[in-house]
Amino acid sequence: MIKILPIIYRDGGFARQPFAFGGEEGPEAFDASVVYRSSLQNYLIDTGDEVILVDTGLPAGAPEESPDETTMIYTGHDVAPYLEALAKLGYAPEQVSKVLLTHKHADHSGELKSFPNAQIFVNEHEVGADELKDVPNITPVAFTDGPYKNFPESQKIAEGVWFIRAEGHTKGNAIVIVEDVEEGLFYMIHGDITYVDEALYANKLSVVFEDIAAARETMDRVRAFVTANPTVYLSTHTPQGPENLEAKRVVDLDNPPEAIPVGEITFKTRTGKYVCSVCGYVYDPDEHDGVPFEELPDDWKCPRCKQPKSKFNAA
Repeated sequence: MIKILPIIYRDGGFARQPFAFGGEEGPEAFDASVVYRSSLQNYLIDTGDEVILVDTGLPAGAPEESPDETTMIYTGHDVAPYLEALAKLGYAPEQVSKVLLTHKHADHSGELKSFPNAQIFVNEHEVGADELKDVPNITPVAFTDGPYKNFPESQKIAEGVWFIRAEGHTKGNAIVIVEDVEEGLFYMIHGDITYVDEALYANKLSVVFEDIAAARETMDRVRAFVTANPTVYLSTHTPQGPENLEAKRVVDLDNPPEAIPVGEITFKTRTGKYVCSVCGYVYDPDEHDGVPFEELPDDWKCPRCKQPKSKFNAA
């Protein structure tokens, strides 16, 4: 029997509606006072024969953001480092035989090097990413096993576990679908098809994408899949993911779940560092001749993912 567990390492954050919904109409079309709950978790699949991870969390030591009234997404406070959160579930890195990477961003790929015994499956279009440099055990995936349901390209990883090409958020994005034959359920583990489940129900794309047309095509396929198949939707950036998993809550696009209010946000003293909300790159003035982030030119972009200054949060 396949078992899926969430590896939760941040909680208590928020995402504003313009960030989560504004990919096509533009963020100005949405209400910044509307906030949704945010967190960070990845997932573990225990097939009984092997342990498979879907993504590997932020790198150890990644600083928390310090949100304010202008912050578009705050991933929350640290619950535990990723490897510690994995250990709390009773698993060690040595037990992991495969890692399925949904995409390159650091909150998904940050601890890849901690699994030297694992075969790391990566969409062939993502293999050259800066975040994956010096990771030796990567297997490029060309998705040669044909269609899976309404998705044109797939790769079977294990019995009941499928890796699906689902590009747009990045040009090498992928999703994982796990079949529970006994219960007749499909578990869709995605990276950032949406940042909050409300966006899936509202049919809205986030402002983070590398190919907007591909992102729209992927969203349409995801919505068609969950309409045709009883699907539990497992997200990375919202506590709705673990909640859906625990309740085995099936997506019903005609009946959105009631949104739970965001709890109290804790503000803390800032360090002078800034974190890219897209790829996790940390700007530390001490590593840039003491130049404060605020004094960087307006057209400065993230060295890793080329996003503008506006995508950075104070740490």
